[in-house]
Amino acid sequence: MRGILHCCVTVALLLSVAQAAPHEGHDHGPHQADHHHHLHHGKDEAHPQHDGGDAQCHKLMPHNADFAFALYKKLNALPDSKNVFFSPVAISMALSMLALGAKDETLTQLYSTLSYSSLTPAEVNEGYEHMLHMLGHGQEHMQLDTGAALAIGVGFKVLDKFLTDAKHYYESEAFSVDFSKPDVAVPEINKFIAKKTNNKITDMVTSLDPDTVMMLISYIHFRGKWEKHFDEKLTRKADFHVDEKTKVTVDMMQRSGRYDLYEDEDNFTTVLMLPYKGNASMMIVLPDEGKMKEVEALICKDHLRHWHENLFRSSVDIFLPKFSISTDVPLKNILTEMGMVSAFTDAADFPGISEETKVKVSKVTHKAVLSVDEKGTEAAAVTTIEIMPMSLPNVVNLNRPFLVLILEDSTKSILFMGKITNPTV
Repeated sequence: MRGILHCCVTVALLLSVAQAAPHEGHDHGPHQADHHHHLHHGKDEAHPQHDGGDAQCHKLMPHNADFAFALYKKLNALPDSKNVFFSPVAISMALSMLALGAKDETLTQLYSTLSYSSLTPAEVNEGYEHMLHMLGHGQEHMQLDTGAALAIGVGFKVLDKFLTDAKHYYESEAFSVDFSKPDVAVPEINKFIAKKTNNKITDMVTSLDPDTVMMLISYIHFRGKWEKHFDEKLTRKADFHVDEKTKVTVDMMQRSGRYDLYEDEDNFTTVLMLPYKGNASMMIVLPDEGKMKEVEALICKDHLRHWHENLFRSSVDIFLPKFSISTDVPLKNILTEMGMVSAFTDAADFPGISEETKVKVSKVTHKAVLSVDEKGTEAAAVTTIEIMPMSLPNVVNLNRPFLVLILEDSTKSILFMGKITNPTV
């Protein structure tokens, strides 16, 4: 048996009419074909050597990490928040695609919210272009699908430059939807999202405002196989302590092996890396008992760097619960609190999207699904032998709330981030 992780995230941004008034004085003529150095080519072809491509991608990562931890703290502060799970890269990609059409204060606020204030639009867009290219190549051992789409209302005229840039930088595809007929539009959009997420997210959209003129969709679907699988025969029922007064019964997987581990006594945490086949790993952050709030209050990208630098290959007995969680979060209020204000008001300035219709963002929704389990059978028999030192192993027992990050190595991206408070919810 092999352990498989499914992660699916979809972000939907809805644009509605702010007021029917044309923009004047903005030059958005036909998009020039030679404006870009294109990276588009066959999936099996080698990565073309564009000067500074990897550097452009990696330049985004510290800023994306800042946004990820800031957003995590907002989501964790929501009333009745239990499990937290989201894809910072999918959300930041959707907002960055929206920024293609923004100007002045609306653009400034968008970039400030994303922690991009020190970057130029060219650096942001080219960074995503290279990041998406890198994520889409060299993934023979895992499935990682990322992309974007524009559902455009019938009769709504979108500037060619916006469509072209969205396709080039964010690999967006466009399709027409009649938002005035929600009973037709809702299943059509959900069918598209379901296809892109391997049917893991099938009901992203439940209703639509008839004033909607366009929906921006960003999706990411990850399916990874453990590099060192868990044996299903060792899985046992065990207690998981949600808090001091609550415990639940979980299916606890077990494995002994050599893993990268770091016990950060100064920050009250144990950090464990569980690698997947391919370029991704699950980082588990287990705060000491009673120290979750302290860890959450301080955690930032500097901790991530510190943990990476101090990981040490050790013998570890791992106890990890099987779980499957789904989160569905409206982000409008949170993004407003983070500084993205004007985009949701009639003061929104998106002249790069449409010259004929003034638009604003009416809704930002985010849905994520995560499951860690032991499904499937290997197509061929494989025998592996691990050499274990003759010493007592470290024990990492994930029987209380822990943080989880899914990291992609080549782009240094936090694909997913969250907190497992109750694996049974």
